[in-house]
Amino acid sequence: MSDGGTRVFADAETAADPVADAARELIAGLALRPWGQVAPSVYESGRLVAGAAWLPGHHQRIGFLLHEQRPDGAWGPPEGYALVPTLSATDALLAALADGWAGADLLAPVARGLDALTGRLLATHARALPDTPALDLIVPALVESINGRLTLLDRATAERLPRPPLALPAGLGSDRLRAVRAAVAAGAALPTKLAHFYEVLDATPVDAGPTVTAVGASPAATAAWLTTAGPDVSPTAHAFLRELIREAGGPVPCPTPITVFERAWVLSGLRRAGVLVNPPETVLRTLAAATGAEGVATGEGLPTDADTTSVTLDALARLGRRADPAGLWAYETADGFCTWPGSEDGFSVTTNAHVLDAFGQHVAAHPDADARYHRTVDRLSAVLPAHQLADGAWQDRWHASPYYATACCVLALAEFGRGAAAAEAVDRAAGWVLNSQRADGSWGRWDGTAEETAHALQVLLAVPTTVPRVDDAVARGHAYLHDSANRKHRPLWYGKELYCPTVIVRAAVLAACRLAGLRSTGVDRSVVDCGYQSTKTTT
Repeated sequence: MSDGGTRVFADAETAADPVADAARELIAGLALRPWGQVAPSVYESGRLVAGAAWLPGHHQRIGFLLHEQRPDGAWGPPEGYALVPTLSATDALLAALADGWAGADLLAPVARGLDALTGRLLATHARALPDTPALDLIVPALVESINGRLTLLDRATAERLPRPPLALPAGLGSDRLRAVRAAVAAGAALPTKLAHFYEVLDATPVDAGPTVTAVGASPAATAAWLTTAGPDVSPTAHAFLRELIREAGGPVPCPTPITVFERAWVLSGLRRAGVLVNPPETVLRTLAAATGAEGVATGEGLPTDADTTSVTLDALARLGRRADPAGLWAYETADGFCTWPGSEDGFSVTTNAHVLDAFGQHVAAHPDADARYHRTVDRLSAVLPAHQLADGAWQDRWHASPYYATACCVLALAEFGRGAAAAEAVDRAAGWVLNSQRADGSWGRWDGTAEETAHALQVLLAVPTTVPRVDDAVARGHAYLHDSANRKHRPLWYGKELYCPTVIVRAAVLAACRLAGLRSTGVDRSVVDCGYQSTKTTT
């Protein structure tokens, strides 16, 4: 497949390779769907049900929420990750109930949602809740909204629902929400990343305009703006939402658009695994901004960040378009590198691993580079092992699974790390992965998943060894990927709730299949695609 005469794959030999064939179509899709591909979001769809019933697909979004409710009454992933989607869905169904929606009985699912909130989710102390972005804004806003809706129900309806007002988790207050709302209402200049959460701020974003496609890379934030300002204020944003809704059949994803994020992670991961790609120029042009002084953002409406900038630089380097990573100096701190300058709580090991990739690429191509570049590689080679957990894993604030964080750190340290600490950290991580494989050959935090198995395999395959136990683990993990190809991917990436960037996950699985297929001598090459067979016949 080509775009404007540009071949997607550089080597004709890859045409007979199922992994390359599947990856070719994956990359072609990057240009065909430039906003990116993300699984539907309970949180975002709930916000549209509650505040933008005028958009097409309203009934379908309600149906999606009803379908996604768990047997225990909650929505979303296990543990405290269920709090935000459960609040959003419960509030949305309450709004539909108040509007007299007659498509189905909503009282029972609302009652089960309220029971899940009062019985478990809101009873959790704030310290034990996952550090998802703006949780301290979203949770107070939705608790306030649900309590307000409960007081407005007619008596007959109210008597059929749990009546006590919802209380915030211990340790979580509303002060920051009130302060931010007041600042937005007063027209204050706020950090760009707060636009991602405008749907809970009760105010119109002062920096949005008629040429905006998406406010804060969020359908909910965009819909909140259009609802307040009127759908005609930006035909571009209105068209964006309608197209998202059309593609998904009603529910909407988040974050979206993720144009640069998706393209960078897909291209970097496939090239790192040795899949020869030559993406369309239309795709590469969107990555060029990473070479600028301020770096690049995940997608329109979000601030530039060191993580996306680093992975984009790594992807460009692996595609033969190396660029100086000097723009990353703006993100340097006393501890390493932050994701956003001056506005981040906590330390991200995956961001720092990706920064090591970017600087490692540069000094590998330019051994005579300024000493500061070499010192940074040395520094990060020590910083990452210092954040390794006692069992050999890493955990990060941008992904729920330690297998993703561990893979990011191991791949960076194995390729560019310097010193004994880096080598020892890689070996310890491989040992942890080897010892945590499940009986069915998979890996996973809550249960075995294709994505986490792919990350685990990449850790094992980054360590040069011929130990039979490792070879057996790789073969069993590879077989699991093939057998699980048609399963739905679990959302594991940090957003307002956990989400799944589907194409990035598929690329990670393909990369692991390529590496495992080359390593495992007993695997039939006809199934090395792990189920992602192209729609075209491979000969």
